[in-house]
Amino acid sequence: MQRLMLLFLICINLHAVAAPPGAIMLWPGAPPGGAASGPQRDSARGSITQVEQPYLIAHRPAQPNGIAMLLVSGGGYAHIEAGKESGPTARWLQAQGVTAFELVYRLPQEGGGVSAPFQDGQRAMRVIRARAAEWGIDPARIGMLGFSAGAHLAGMTAVQPDAARYAPVDAVDAVSARPDFAVLLYPVLTMQAPFDTTHAKKQLLGRHPAQAARDALSVELHVHARTPPMFIAQALDDPIAPPENSQLMAAALRRAGVPVELHLFQRGGHGWGLGKPGSEPAAWPRLLLAWLQAHGWMAQPAG
Repeated sequence: MQRLMLLFLICINLHAVAAPPGAIMLWPGAPPGGAASGPQRDSARGSITQVEQPYLIAHRPAQPNGIAMLLVSGGGYAHIEAGKESGPTARWLQAQGVTAFELVYRLPQEGGGVSAPFQDGQRAMRVIRARAAEWGIDPARIGMLGFSAGAHLAGMTAVQPDAARYAPVDAVDAVSARPDFAVLLYPVLTMQAPFDTTHAKKQLLGRHPAQAARDALSVELHVHARTPPMFIAQALDDPIAPPENSQLMAAALRRAGVPVELHLFQRGGHGWGLGKPGSEPAAWPRLLLAWLQAHGWMAQPAG
């Protein structure tokens, strides 16, 4: 009886959907490597699984200021927490004049394999840059912002923008996938022991991966001088992603001479999205705006 009730609750909290009206499809045909079978499913709280065709949701301000951001929600590469991460943040950025794009990407265990989310991240950056003039975007001011496992996807795109993850499908693939800056919030970045306890690591690599596989997907090991500047924020009491993820990444960026701003909050846990009012992590949007302005990506407010 309890199992039947649990199944019933799952069914009423998940519903099949198509891509929302106005969605920007990433691929002109089937995505490379395949995709999930069956229709996309959204939970009542906005958690997404079973992505058949990855796409972007655009949040365009009435008066765009030229800067754009690609937002990547987390979910341990098992689901996409758009309802509490990319959605609210996209609306906040839109209010600042930023053109924001939510990425709905394929999950590695649902079709397409481990490469699928990274293919989608690369392609999304190229689509945005290729259509920058159409959307009033400066192609030299396009950033990528990721939460948790989404920060891993953003990080991999930032450190390996030119990796040959798929065969080119059209002229868009001749455009650079390198973000001009990256924002990593409560990130999963390393696949190295003893910090490899995340669900993202299990989804990507399984329980006992070879060292070469760990190295290939440890973002901090692929930092180089052309890695874009980064803004990183995490709480020291994060129970999901050890704070060493952020510390190792910041150290790697400094060694490579890449600008990095690291904020480590004493308390805040994991999965805070925009941040609960009054909490330490709630400061990150203000800190990010100041960082963007200091680097010249976003104009100082008038007055």
